[in-house]
Amino acid sequence: MIELKKLANMVDHTLLKADATKEGLEQLCKEADEYGFKMVAINSYPVEMCREFLKDSKVHVGAAIGFPLGQTTIETKVFEVKDAIKNGADEIDYVINIGKLKEGDTKYIREEMKAIVNASREGGIISKVILENCYLTDEEKIAVCEIAKEVKPDFVKTSTGFGTGGATVEDVALMKKIVGNEVKVKAAGGIRDLDTALKMIEAGAERLGTSSGIKIVEEYKNLKE
Repeated sequence: MIELKKLANMVDHTLLKADATKEGLEQLCKEADEYGFKMVAINSYPVEMCREFLKDSKVHVGAAIGFPLGQTTIETKVFEVKDAIKNGADEIDYVINIGKLKEGDTKYIREEMKAIVNASREGGIISKVILENCYLTDEEKIAVCEIAKEVKPDFVKTSTGFGTGGATVEDVALMKKIVGNEVKVKAAGGIRDLDTALKMIEAGAERLGTSSGIKIVEEYKNLKE
């Protein structure tokens, strides 16, 4: 069984709603610090605010880029990344251009990934590539993961949590099989209890994007008592 501290430190504590307020974001940051979560996952606007809330904490601030549809230009996404870094982001999670992938334009997906990963590396921050698997065939998922093996972002990620479906054990296992130890896997979307979280970890996930991190950790504590 995974240690409690390690489990908590795999959680990206999430608040990506359109109506997120300063009060809600401050609470998110306090919870992340209290529970020892790895990151707060937020939209790019409140990055500077959350950086200030977490200035004395080890918790990372993560910005969602091109979120949640992925339908902005490469140049726009790169600008978002650089702006988030300037405002204090430690990590970014960007959404691929799903339409271009559906068209079979893997050259575009590669160029986009290179541009965003390079901008992240220059800023010294972690990069995660969101596939949004609910819209993809297995062949398309494999294609993105093969590109990721070349470009080497830090993570490939299952979902935004805003699509028609979230993370599945099967998708995590497939992604892990393709990227191996070259790139890590983040599972996100629909992870609402300890059982699901542990199944994702067993399948190969090394990060969990969830707004249910507290519930998952408390379930674990009750299990151990």
